[in-house]
Amino acid sequence: MTLTSDELTGLLDRLLAGWENEVVEFKEATRQFSADKTGEYVSALSNEANLRGLASGWLVFGISNAREVVGTSHLLDVQQRQALKHHIHQSIDQGLTVREVYEVMHSGRRVVLLEVPAAPRGIPISWKGDYRARAGESLVPLSLDKLDEIRRQTIGADWSAVVVPEATLAHLDPAAITRARQGFTERYTSRIPAADIDAWDDATFLAKARLTRDGQITRAALLLLGADTSTHLLTPHPAQMTWKLVGEQRAHEHFRLPFLLNTTALAKRIRNVQLRLLPPDELIYREISKYDERSLLEALYNCIAHQDYTRNSRIVVTEHADRIVFESVGEFFDGAPDDYALDERTPRQYRSPFLVEAMTELNLIDQMGYGIHRMVQDQVRRFLPLPDYDLSTTGEVKLTIPGAVIDESYSQLLMVRTDLPLEDVLALDRVQKRLDISEKAARHLRRAGLIEGRKLHRRITPRVAAATGAMADYIRTRPQADAHYAALLTDFLRVQGHANRSDVEALLRPALSEALTEQQKATKITNLLTKLRRHGVIVNRGTRTKPRWELSYAGDESVQSEPPRKKDDDASGTARGPGSA
Repeated sequence: MTLTSDELTGLLDRLLAGWENEVVEFKEATRQFSADKTGEYVSALSNEANLRGLASGWLVFGISNAREVVGTSHLLDVQQRQALKHHIHQSIDQGLTVREVYEVMHSGRRVVLLEVPAAPRGIPISWKGDYRARAGESLVPLSLDKLDEIRRQTIGADWSAVVVPEATLAHLDPAAITRARQGFTERYTSRIPAADIDAWDDATFLAKARLTRDGQITRAALLLLGADTSTHLLTPHPAQMTWKLVGEQRAHEHFRLPFLLNTTALAKRIRNVQLRLLPPDELIYREISKYDERSLLEALYNCIAHQDYTRNSRIVVTEHADRIVFESVGEFFDGAPDDYALDERTPRQYRSPFLVEAMTELNLIDQMGYGIHRMVQDQVRRFLPLPDYDLSTTGEVKLTIPGAVIDESYSQLLMVRTDLPLEDVLALDRVQKRLDISEKAARHLRRAGLIEGRKLHRRITPRVAAATGAMADYIRTRPQADAHYAALLTDFLRVQGHANRSDVEALLRPALSEALTEQQKATKITNLLTKLRRHGVIVNRGTRTKPRWELSYAGDESVQSEPPRKKDDDASGTARGPGSA
């Protein structure tokens, strides 16, 4: 929200009067205040605001312990504010940060107010691994009661958070637990000694990793760590990921629990051969893997973390000759894929927050929304087309990761133009896939000399083609002037004497731009014949349904802007025919 000076003054007056003191913290901070301490208060105020059903908590600088306005020079410029927000964003484990930084003059002194958003439903906020809260006006650890209260907010709707009463530690896979400990240790390597983690028994570790509730096994724990023989505990959910190979060769395999181990097993089934790309003006090929292994695992983990488990559907991974398609049920839950591709959005909520938090603890995913951005960057780094999200089927998400070059010019462009902004790469990727882009993006790319053409017929320009060694592709796909096609036809008629529609099609279709569809080529030929007939260059000696085209007069084979005037001494004496194309 944007607050006026009067609104900020009124807000500060209410805060000073004692409004909800556990969601407000006053600090004198006449000069500076520790960024790390600020992060602890953000964690505490965010959790307390959630528990009280408020939208925000407030951290206020320039106020003494006696609640007197003393003023502050803290966070004077925009760069300091942005640096603080970034620091908090990086160290709050769930990716939350300060919503707004306000300043207001009160009693002639400068006061700074930090608006802290409430923790999302079901997700307590921690600072560098520690959950913080308030006890009166003191900063304290978040109690287990408060921690459970926040987590229970979505338990009724979060399939993954439900306890499975009959499940015990014996239903979990020991190798999966070992792998989970490894991921947890990697995540907390700078905070918790590895020897301490190794000393925990399995029950303690599972609690620390947010996989159990009050010592009981949850569905999330079974999905990630369950033994292959424990799938019955999740019935009617199939607890499966399926890999399919389609094309000339066909194969499939089902991967069951534990998902923590079998995501890697599934990814290894994908045939990840080496591709050879030749940079422009070079004689040595560059070899890249068909798929980036990190991207394959990222896509699988995203399917696991974000699918709608209440619909009892398996995850399906289909391997084509030139691409991999990941399918999972459930709408794209928060925002749009392009927002995350550009790294402009942090998710505010999750369909299965309990599962997401556990996977974050095991270092499988982050809660910042970086996964899609990383997959995009991996494709750019390897000069391949970008991932595509298909949300056209209601209640389903399809992610396609290309494993082959679509347009050689595009790939060579990425090799030589490493300075292109990601926004431009995203737009150019859509152009090579014959997808529409916004008019704003089109204008920008056209001004930069990167594209030409209109709407879905936009294509790489000669400038880019020349820079990337793809001029041949450009010549093949660019449209020629009508005079070029007219010359082809009139030359044919001069030698052959006549031509029907099939003859004209056979002559001109191979010469037309490959950017045109078959229907557009037919329309182009019809328009050309009509234009030549109206300009008196050709005449139809047949009928409308069975035309027989001939030259109408000798010596002028050009397409003119105006029909030729009939001369008195016209030797041909031939009137223009009434037939049409």
